[in-house]
Amino acid sequence: MTAPKFKRILLKLSGEALVGEAHFGIDPNIVNRIAEEILNAHKLGVQIAIVVGGGNIFRGEQGRQWGMDKAGSDYVGMLATIMNCLILQEVLKTKGCETRVQTAIAMPAIAEPFIRLKAIRHLEKGRVVIFGGGTGNPHVTTDTAAALRAAEIKADVLLMAKNNVDGVYDDDPRKNSNAKKINKISFEQLIRQGLKVMDPAGVSICQQNNIPFVVFDFAKSGGIERIVLGEKVGTLVGANLDLEFASTKVEAKNKIEAK
Repeated sequence: MTAPKFKRILLKLSGEALVGEAHFGIDPNIVNRIAEEILNAHKLGVQIAIVVGGGNIFRGEQGRQWGMDKAGSDYVGMLATIMNCLILQEVLKTKGCETRVQTAIAMPAIAEPFIRLKAIRHLEKGRVVIFGGGTGNPHVTTDTAAALRAAEIKADVLLMAKNNVDGVYDDDPRKNSNAKKINKISFEQLIRQGLKVMDPAGVSICQQNNIPFVVFDFAKSGGIERIVLGEKVGTLVGANLDLEFASTKVEAKNKIEAK
């Protein structure tokens, strides 16, 4: 069996990924498939952390339509992410995968508080760690929370799972049939071209900590496993684009020193 190219990854799942063909809530079949995808990658020996969004339950736009304050609306969204985390945890547990949920908002009856070193220890023991509640602060998206957690646990790569979008394009492929897919792009180019695949704050965190991220279509089965095994999937965003997907930080250092 091919050895995984990344030792530790952080997977960012949108809440919409849990909906399936419905417009709201959670599709049990979709959650089961997501758990299987995570489990297959985990069996390769990869340490996996996850950040889940909450858009399938509550979105900030809903709150604004109801006249809610932005901060209040964001807190409701944080609670929605925790609900998704607990459901994903239970599905993974039924498949024999030891899992821990850590939340940015203290909820000791149902989950651990986020403690960076404890999260790393769980990963080292082979447990999947799911982070809920975003950063615990309003006005911050789960994309930024994912980048922050990836930096805190020293992830080798951040995987940005998208729905039916297989990478970064020079225009919105859903609106422009002539949009061209970009296989590799640097942090600087992504920001300069204004390509909206992650919040600028999240991109900045990844850039400062030299954490590449891969934008891929989660609707296509086997994406996580293929990426961690070094296949070219989706779009790679990072600083050392000549390293392709098959380079860990250690390999990157060795290549740079060899030059």
